[in-house]
Amino acid sequence: MTQANKTRADKRYADAWSAVVDLLVAHEVDTCFGLPGDDLELLRALDAAGVDLVPCRDQRNAMYMATGYALQSGRLAVCALGKGPAVTHAATGLLEAREAGAPVLVLAAGAPERRRGSGGFQELDQVAVTAPLVRWAHRVGHPDRVVPATVTALTRAVGPPSGPVYLEIPDDVRTAEVVAAEPRPVLPESLLVQPVPVASGPALAAVRASRRPVVLVGGGLRHRNDDHVVERFAERLGAALFTTASGRGAVDEHHPLFCGVAGLYAAAPARDLWSSCDLVVSLAGRLEETVTEGGTPWPPVPVVQVNVDPGGLSAEFPGPRVLGDARHAVLGWSRALDGDRVAGRAAATERWTDTIAAARKAMTVEVEAELGRAAALPGIRVAELLAALDATAGEQHVLVQENGLQDMWSYCFPFHVGGGSVVPSEQTPLGFGAAAAIGVKRAAAAHEVTAFVGDGAFLAARADIAVTAAAHGGVLYVVLCNGGYGWLDAQRAGLGLDAERHPFTRPGAPPPAVDGPDIRCRVLRDKAALTDEIVAARRFCAAGGTAVLMVPVSPDDIPPPLRDAGVVPQ
Repeated sequence: MTQANKTRADKRYADAWSAVVDLLVAHEVDTCFGLPGDDLELLRALDAAGVDLVPCRDQRNAMYMATGYALQSGRLAVCALGKGPAVTHAATGLLEAREAGAPVLVLAAGAPERRRGSGGFQELDQVAVTAPLVRWAHRVGHPDRVVPATVTALTRAVGPPSGPVYLEIPDDVRTAEVVAAEPRPVLPESLLVQPVPVASGPALAAVRASRRPVVLVGGGLRHRNDDHVVERFAERLGAALFTTASGRGAVDEHHPLFCGVAGLYAAAPARDLWSSCDLVVSLAGRLEETVTEGGTPWPPVPVVQVNVDPGGLSAEFPGPRVLGDARHAVLGWSRALDGDRVAGRAAATERWTDTIAAARKAMTVEVEAELGRAAALPGIRVAELLAALDATAGEQHVLVQENGLQDMWSYCFPFHVGGGSVVPSEQTPLGFGAAAAIGVKRAAAAHEVTAFVGDGAFLAARADIAVTAAAHGGVLYVVLCNGGYGWLDAQRAGLGLDAERHPFTRPGAPPPAVDGPDIRCRVLRDKAALTDEIVAARRFCAAGGTAVLMVPVSPDDIPPPLRDAGVVPQ
């Protein structure tokens, strides 16, 4: 090809953002969250390409929204930022996206190369700031590198393993013409791996030898279990089925083998199952601290770990570790087990499944008793609130949660049985669920989306809830009002510190109402009106509005697993 012909085959973009957005559209991105800086050429490029921008007032919330979108959809989310303090402000959201394994592409502005080291306006080594928080951080140094750098960022974000990436376009690059050779590079294709029996090894041998197994599902199996291969594997083993907090939403919580969230959030009958199991099979999880050290004593048994990310394989537990896709491992093991005829296994499996059924029945009885106690107490109790939310929810619904003292009720099975669930990672940043719910709704427009949050978290996201209500509404906010930070106040009380000097909470004081024609705000105090108010709020959301139900709660309204585990001072 002659040089003249090669030039005619190239594609030219007026600026870097036009090239980046063209690649995003080619990879089916239709939504961007963010708060850009002065370089509004990005907005012009998004408008020209038909990509919707969800505008934010706070960079952390922009990252939370993008993370919620990615977790709910399983697709790439995009977050646009300015430079300097905009990037540092978003760092908490980057940390959360990394811990959650959310595929988020962060597009940031940057000081021009010619001003580096001069103390220029908002100059910062942003790659150094973000690199520990993402899977890949890169500053594009020349217009010729815009397209290949963007393709690399997209590739690394979607993985495996998936996670956030950071791409910085300095001012002198973003305004330059970008010439891209055709055809443009594309993302690598994923080969479909057919399930085949796996060769006998330590992991399969441990699975075969088990008679009282537990299967623990982590967040890495979100969007990887659409045909219920994990549930069928648990049935084949007769295993008790648990998730980590991050793994909620990956399995059917109505399944007869499902026993809730493991560790800190497990009810007493579920903890009894853990204490008597003989094997734990951990699928695509990290064995985080709230699973292994919170409330439920970890059994002295082998742990078979499977993770596609080497960083997700813990060296703290005995037992085989498998580096690979957990879905493929489950399919391969299931095929291998189908040919087994092990004497005595059927009888042992039946005894264990009977034990699991008894534990589930005991948990149901405990919930009924808790609701009975709640009915006799003044004010609305959190257990009653969750029961009303579950009873009024449609078939397609998602509960987006925080991790405060009282919103952790929603982690406790079977107080809340998830039709879908999005929770913070082990980092538990304040305000994640309140903002992420907006991204979840964007990803699942046909679903009812309820954010179950504390008032501290609600206030952290309040500005963005208000600004997105008109064009990006549909979320029901259920705000548990203890006047601040219940977990800290419980720790304060346990140490005997003066509440007047350390006012972490102002019990019963709802935060200021959010105003606007697209927002319906109510304070709930009357038990008798609870269900009617929730139904009315859901109707308002179905019409595109944002509903806020503020519920004053008592400081002593603590989830039973946390109370029983002694992690909250009484």
